Amino acid sequence: MKSWLAYLAGLLFGAGLAWSGMADPHKVLGFLDVAGAWDPSLLLVMVGAVLVYAIGQRLVTRHARPWLDERFHLPANRRIDVRLLAGAALFGIGWGLGGYCPGPALAGVGLGNADLVWLLPALLLGWWLAGRVRRG
Repeated sequence: MKSWLAYLAGLLFGAGLAWSGMADPHKVLGFLDVAGAWDPSLLLVMVGAVLVYAIGQRLVTRHARPWLDERFHLPANRRIDVRLLAGAALFGIGWGLGGYCPGPALAGVGLGNADLVWLLPALLLGWWLAGRVRRG
C-alpha cells in the first residue's frame, strides 16, 4: 500500500511539473536570467509549493504518528555546516548549468525528452558518490 501511495504521489508531482512547464529547462534558465529576459513563473511555483508544504506539514504533524508508518521521519540535524553548504552549492551549480534538478529531470524523461539520457547516469553517480562521502 505504501509503495502505491508513493508511486501516486510521484505521479502527481511529475504531472504538476509537466503541467506548470517546470520540466522545461528553458523555464528554469529564464528564471535564473535576472539580468536578461527574466521569467518569474518559477518563483510563483516555488511560493505555491512552500505554502502547500507549510500548511500540510502543520496539519500532518499534529497527529501522533503518520497513517502508514510507526513514526515521523524528520531530520535530526539542524546545523548549517560545510557539507550542507557544499551540497547546496553543487546542486545550485548543476541546476544553473543544466536547467534541471532531479524531479523535473525525471518528469522530462517521462515526457520523452531524449536529451536527458546524459543526466540520469550523472544523477545516479552523484547519489552514489554522496553515499560514499557520507560513510566517510
